[in-house]
Amino acid sequence: MRTHSYQTSAHEPPGEALATEMQANRLQYFLKGRRDHLDLSQCQVAERLGISDRAYGDWERGRIKEWTDEKLYGLAEALEMSEYQTTRLFLYAVGRAPQPDLHAAFRHTSNDTDIAAFLGDYAVMLNALSLPTVVLDQGWDVKMANAAYRDLFSKVRLHPTAMPTTNFLRFGLFHPDASAVLVDHLKWQLAMLAQLTSSLERNGHDPVLQAIRRDVYLHPALRDAYLTDMPNWVLGSGADLVHHEGTVRELRHPDPGIGLQGCRLLEETPRSLKALGLIRLTLVLVDVEDSLMPERHASHHHHAA
Repeated sequence: MRTHSYQTSAHEPPGEALATEMQANRLQYFLKGRRDHLDLSQCQVAERLGISDRAYGDWERGRIKEWTDEKLYGLAEALEMSEYQTTRLFLYAVGRAPQPDLHAAFRHTSNDTDIAAFLGDYAVMLNALSLPTVVLDQGWDVKMANAAYRDLFSKVRLHPTAMPTTNFLRFGLFHPDASAVLVDHLKWQLAMLAQLTSSLERNGHDPVLQAIRRDVYLHPALRDAYLTDMPNWVLGSGADLVHHEGTVRELRHPDPGIGLQGCRLLEETPRSLKALGLIRLTLVLVDVEDSLMPERHASHHHHAA
């Protein structure tokens, strides 16, 4: 695996030295922010890593001779990072996403027949769930969806490229019926554009993601949102589609008996699916009054004041 060093050198051109310093600062803020979130001291993180306090202090400041994948994965584990956060760590430290062999763990124990049997059984299990659930690959192509997910989008008209059972990002960005299901569609689109960016950071060579980005650039409103609105929105909210599970958005179920619902997207991917390069998303539907109650109470008190 490729490694990088962010030690400055007397022979480094001034521009490269500045870039190196900025990269180290970015990494430091990221690691310190994560450590503060977990309420851990540098000593406690060093103990988890099995290194000296001084050595971890150098790690956090980016003063390290060489980053290796082993060190970065150890750091991600010590700071209890999600897959998304681990990707950010690699990007800040070595300028690239992690490059694990996603299929290796499964290949060691299974053959194609076993995988097919497992996926068949997994589909049966998904269909027994009452909440809309979908299994996606790295390009957000739908590989498996349960009946509740299909019911949610049952009134969506046919579209040549953006069906919700074909690619979830394409549906939310390009389908003319998306706004009928995804309430306050602009917020959903901004979240999906943010997810497109983070997915491209991890899998920049994926042809499906590249095609989605090309189509975004061909759509004037989406292009403007992608280049201007989405980055500003992310800075303000710190949110993307999947990795901020406290976010509740709204959607409208086609069943009048269900109607308007709050929707929280939860990623809950078992190791066996991760080994195949897949993720599982569940759309947790909650009563919209309950989901927005704190916000509405805050609004009420604000106006009362």
